[in-house]
Amino acid sequence: MGSVASAYRATAGSPLDVDRAFYSRLADSHEEHVLVERFEIPIRSGRAWTVPAGHLFRLVTVEGPQVGDLNIWNRHNPRERLWASRTRQLQRAHVSTFDRLWSTLPFLRPLATVTSDTLADYGIDGDGGRVHDLLGTRCDPYVNRMLTGEDFDFHCHSNLVRAVLPHGLTEFDVHDVLNVFQCTGLNDDDQYFMKTCPARPGDHFELFAEIDLLCALSTCPGGDLSVPLWGPDARDPIDVCHPIGVEIYRPAAAFLAGWTSPQPAAYRNLHGMTAPNWTDHDVTG
Repeated sequence: MGSVASAYRATAGSPLDVDRAFYSRLADSHEEHVLVERFEIPIRSGRAWTVPAGHLFRLVTVEGPQVGDLNIWNRHNPRERLWASRTRQLQRAHVSTFDRLWSTLPFLRPLATVTSDTLADYGIDGDGGRVHDLLGTRCDPYVNRMLTGEDFDFHCHSNLVRAVLPHGLTEFDVHDVLNVFQCTGLNDDDQYFMKTCPARPGDHFELFAEIDLLCALSTCPGGDLSVPLWGPDARDPIDVCHPIGVEIYRPAAAFLAGWTSPQPAAYRNLHGMTAPNWTDHDVTG
């Protein structure tokens, strides 16, 4: 397949022009950061937590392969949240080190930047699969009911809903996810597929919080996705489910020298409310 240039290209000094040296220093100095909090999210459940700007948070497959569905919001304004589709365009459909997770309009700024990924070398497998997926979204009880005729209240959508309720958010705030550790792609019919998670015990995916964040993660009820969730071969895959660990770190102030939290997009939000005089232009061709 020929290589075609990306539609969205970085210019020097733009937010797409990532300071790789800065994020590499953060990743390479992990032992010098202060562990602020550590917890595990049990199988088939969800939890929400906050991450201050300038901190790192790490997701860890503590016991074995497990897919996690991640949501991210501005902690002070949940209308600003992860924009999966724009992140696919600005970065890629499967993210890794130095990729940024972008927020919705009218804010459009990096919420977090990936600093460390032990699966970064997975690349593209023989089926076209890649890890850390933005192609798909969370499993949910509505699709499950449609496909099976049965209710199941521990899909990722439901887990995320329960996780954010104590933070004043509702089902309407849950949004398209980053599927961490999930291996996916498009088949020859341009249809979405999921493969067995390649993560091993101790693998991690780490991000740097560019602003104050509220995060929520669901440990997918499909576990490592080695068992079909729907179709003739489907069964309860509880035996391939594992917890995911979350660790939050505070870097020393010296590591953040020169870094500033990104501001919302500079567009003035006028949207052409005062229309220009197009008659001054020759638009007849």
